[in-house]
Amino acid sequence: STMRERKTTDPLHSSTDPLHSSTDLSEGKEKLRLKQEVGLISGVSLIAGTMIGSGIFMSPEWVLHHMGNPASSLLIWAACGLLAMFGALSYAELGTIIKESGGEYIYILRIFGSFPAFLFAYTSVILVRPAGLAAVCLSFAEYAIAPFYPGCSSPQVAIKCTAAACILILTIINCLNVRLATSVMNIFTAAKLLALLVIVVGGLVLLAKGQTQSFQNGFQGTTAGIGAVGVAFYQGLWSYDGWNNLNYVTEELKKPEVTLPRALMIAIPLVTCLYLLVNVSYLAAMSPSELLSSGAVAVTWGDKVLGSWAWLISLSVALSTFGSSNGTFFSGGRVCYVAAREGHMPDILSMAHVRCLTPSPALLFTSAMSLIMIISGSFTSIVNFFSFMAWLFYGMTISGLLYLKIKKPELPRSYKVPIIIPIIVLMAAVYLVLAPIIDQPQVEILYIVLFIFSGIIFYFPLVHFKYHPRFLERVTLHLQLLLEVAPTTKDAN
Repeated sequence: STMRERKTTDPLHSSTDPLHSSTDLSEGKEKLRLKQEVGLISGVSLIAGTMIGSGIFMSPEWVLHHMGNPASSLLIWAACGLLAMFGALSYAELGTIIKESGGEYIYILRIFGSFPAFLFAYTSVILVRPAGLAAVCLSFAEYAIAPFYPGCSSPQVAIKCTAAACILILTIINCLNVRLATSVMNIFTAAKLLALLVIVVGGLVLLAKGQTQSFQNGFQGTTAGIGAVGVAFYQGLWSYDGWNNLNYVTEELKKPEVTLPRALMIAIPLVTCLYLLVNVSYLAAMSPSELLSSGAVAVTWGDKVLGSWAWLISLSVALSTFGSSNGTFFSGGRVCYVAAREGHMPDILSMAHVRCLTPSPALLFTSAMSLIMIISGSFTSIVNFFSFMAWLFYGMTISGLLYLKIKKPELPRSYKVPIIIPIIVLMAAVYLVLAPIIDQPQVEILYIVLFIFSGIIFYFPLVHFKYHPRFLERVTLHLQLLLEVAPTTKDAN
């Protein structure tokens, strides 16, 4: 059939407790259990490697633009790191209660039921993940072609064509070979760390020489509008996105109750410190006005500090953002796979190539949606709308944790976060969703909300009433033959 019947108990249609009915995937009809191979070091690498992508090379000028001065922009970067840490610690408790892969999707499904979980999966697969990939590829393109246009902004057509080429190359790599994709990820992670360390050391040298002009009268001209602060947070939090990635592979963690909280407590403070030092380095090398007029901040920094070796920064940042987009692409099939397993997505998206053993239908679909977003949007607009949708669902997930802490304190959990932390994250999520709407309403946000609720059209006939039109079954069959894919009986990755 086109949509699978649910393998697990649906909390909306059962009197039993969903959190006790099927938290162990091995009890389902498929009798499968993913290998627990991700240890502490791998967990830290996965979080830090995904978080350090394009944001730290693209967002500083936009955070500064919305906040108005260097000191308040640094406060935003520190606050974003703290918020990411609080969110991750809240997710760590959820991960030790509901020990299943799938992140927000599986938590929303087990706590609130089938309908909101479907809306999340629907929005995530069609909009959120492709938007994230599009934004990273646009920043890759910005840096890849910056050396060809010294002293001026790169043409938008050239940026968009390069970003589209990046997506197509990633699609080929990830559809052909899983090992090739992971090798690319490891090589590019080393490049991004090297680029950040060069910027940090260069900044410390400049500060030692007394270049502190940007920090004098640091709070002068601070923006006070709630909407501007909210959008500054969006741009900063984009750089921290990935703090929840370990929750997508909970089933594959060794001792998840120990590894999950520890990996988060190591990775996120490490990334926060790096980000603050990199921002200080940018401001030591450039005046705020120079930083604001720069299309690619790290390239401008390289021109000022490294001179004839500036091309190294451009190359490192391009490699870093390419590696990050590859990581986003590589882990992209996880929600598709879990949602299809629960009967919330078409079967074709959970299938794998019969020879390459890669989730090629899900990858091709993500690629197509990302290309549409690149054609129609810019980096900042995509990041703002991505952040709006992401924090809407983060808020829902955190409210689920608060419900469990208050209503079901007896559930076994090896790690407990103090209740004040998820309350702070929930308040921040509500602020981040509402502030830009109240301060500067945009019709695009209305379109996003309408899109999320358009999932109702598909949910009731296809999932709730299990209506499977014959033509959809034929389409699935033809796509299977065309793409040479088959249903997976185990995790193909």
